[in-house]
Amino acid sequence: MPRFRAQPHLLAPLAAALLAAPQLAAAAEPVCLTPREFTALSTYALPSVIGGTARACTAQLPENAFLRRNGDELASRYAQGKGRAWPEARAAFLKMSGSKDPAAAQMFTAMPDDALQQVADAALTGIVAGQVKPGSCAAIDRVVALLSPLPAENTAELIALAAGLGARTGEARLGRFALCKA
Repeated sequence: MPRFRAQPHLLAPLAAALLAAPQLAAAAEPVCLTPREFTALSTYALPSVIGGTARACTAQLPENAFLRRNGDELASRYAQGKGRAWPEARAAFLKMSGSKDPAAAQMFTAMPDDALQQVADAALTGIVAGQVKPGSCAAIDRVVALLSPLPAENTAELIALAAGLGARTGEARLGRFALCKA
């Protein structure tokens, strides 16, 4: 079987296009992420999301804002947990991809982990970055500063817990994907 060779400059557009592609087969029930799947994705994505949010909010934040001063260091510290979270995050990412486009999910499943991680990083960062509104940067900065002393796994668990509470009202979402109601 030929090995897929990742081309970093093509991965972000590829991920965005595949995840935004219309669904080929209508599912009877919309796909949702369980709290465990959401936690794994959060743990895996936190470094990229923090870095992307820091970049997106730089113009809106004062020089002394947490994300401007400490965003890169926090993203690096949280990156230490990515490897442990990857197996479950991979399964959740494939679940999300398969619900959007089964052909893309099949292609992603065939990719080696290093290439798929690059696609997942770009896609997950894009989903979250698309939700960051300039007016929310100050609040995001404050939340990140409050959560920063925690290990990545605890931060991801708190995010999943908050999202789970929102799922009970039907409001919890990661992009277009709902969190399963508990």
